[in-house]
Amino acid sequence: MAELYPVTTHAYHPVTDRPTVLCIGGVDSAGLAGLHMDARSCEALDIHAAAAVTATTAQNNDGLFAVNPVNADVLESQIDAAMALSPRVIKIGMLASAEQIEMLGHKLPQLGLPVVLDTVLATSSEGAEADLTGRAKTLTKLLPLATVVTPNLPEAGALTAAGNNPDQAAAALRESGATWAVVKGGHSDADPIVDTCVGPDHHFQLAQPRLDTPHLRGTGCALASLIAAAMARGYEVRDALVIARMALHQAIERAGPVNGQRGCPRPMGFPNGNWPSYRDDKLPSALNFPSCVSEEQPQLGLYPIVDRAVWLQQLLPLGVTTIQLRIKDLHGDALSDEIAEAVRIARDHHCRLFINDYWQLAVEHHAYGVHLGQEDLESADLRAIAAAGLRLGVSNHCHYELARGLALRPSYIAVGPTYATQTKDMPWVPHGLDGLQYWTEALADFPLVAIAGIKDHNIGQVSATGVSGVAMITAITDADDPESVTRDLMARMANGVNASHG
Repeated sequence: MAELYPVTTHAYHPVTDRPTVLCIGGVDSAGLAGLHMDARSCEALDIHAAAAVTATTAQNNDGLFAVNPVNADVLESQIDAAMALSPRVIKIGMLASAEQIEMLGHKLPQLGLPVVLDTVLATSSEGAEADLTGRAKTLTKLLPLATVVTPNLPEAGALTAAGNNPDQAAAALRESGATWAVVKGGHSDADPIVDTCVGPDHHFQLAQPRLDTPHLRGTGCALASLIAAAMARGYEVRDALVIARMALHQAIERAGPVNGQRGCPRPMGFPNGNWPSYRDDKLPSALNFPSCVSEEQPQLGLYPIVDRAVWLQQLLPLGVTTIQLRIKDLHGDALSDEIAEAVRIARDHHCRLFINDYWQLAVEHHAYGVHLGQEDLESADLRAIAAAGLRLGVSNHCHYELARGLALRPSYIAVGPTYATQTKDMPWVPHGLDGLQYWTEALADFPLVAIAGIKDHNIGQVSATGVSGVAMITAITDADDPESVTRDLMARMANGVNASHG
């Protein structure tokens, strides 16, 4: 089985020296699909697309008229030349002969790069007449070399014995050696369109509404190339799948005719909206937690995270309206009593108190809300929390976690790390102000809380991005004069917000 692509996840960062994806595929004479679409999709994510041509084709919206394969040794020489650009990912589309597949079966292990394999068994010009099963027999040789394989449902059925069952097909593709299998749902008539994604310890679906447009040539090419481009930017596979799905939906929204004829999607820029609906068997669906902002309290503001109720007595009289109790060293009655005391103090000051992790005690003592990390979402009874009327805050660090968290319709979303932090070990690259600004634009419908590494000298800039709250721990709890520091931090936040509006 191909190795899992070992990269960290992070928010969008501009690049100055563009990475490269090597795109292997055919040339569409109409310029709508194939390598033309690969190049446009990579460019949308600011990635350079090198090309190795497997075939020139004669096709248009009326049909496929000719396929002219290149010799396998000619294809190999193109790949060798393109390697001078040190591509980070290889994207494979149309392969035109068994010899080409045989050559790649030997070549790809030597190159040692992640591979996104778009199993093109028929071009969009061929329609339903193509011999999918015959072509699939030779292509299966490449499945063990694929980091991600992206068949549509008919192709997945031809590659496996799963028929029209996308879950079984994805599992079978994994058993055949692919690290990740994405079975695309666009060829069905269902609305929404549902892609089934299966990888190491993951099985989930990404759904988006079907857009009513005829301009869909090259959609499969676009999705696979967008996945490869996101991986080349340094995103791990599960994030790349979410980003690619967002970008493709955005591209289809922008699709239009070409000289009055059927056109294709138009990928244009890194996506900052069109989040797919995430589904899996581990999280409940159809939840909708109460809001934590209102006309009286439109922002979460300074959001201290403390470990004892006594901190609420110190900080809430200063005007703090949101606070989190995160206790790591108490158990049993001592823990319950501490939470009960914090709830009482918060209620007296009309403060929004979120209890970290201990959702049962938060429900028992009628706390305002609960904050959970991604690792706690599966073990907590989210339906019980919602039924009790508590608010929910969720920590998120990357596109995959955001899609997963958004499926719960939480009260607020915490994103980070904004900067490097010593408070907690985090494998993610700090987002910085650019990344935080991206999140505020991409998640405009939710109150956002910035977390990790924020200090007095940068809290004003963080506030100016438009976040609803800023979480602080050691800047307050380790201060010699916590009250004075808290007043100063709130003033700096207010100045940052005023500067962003001025």
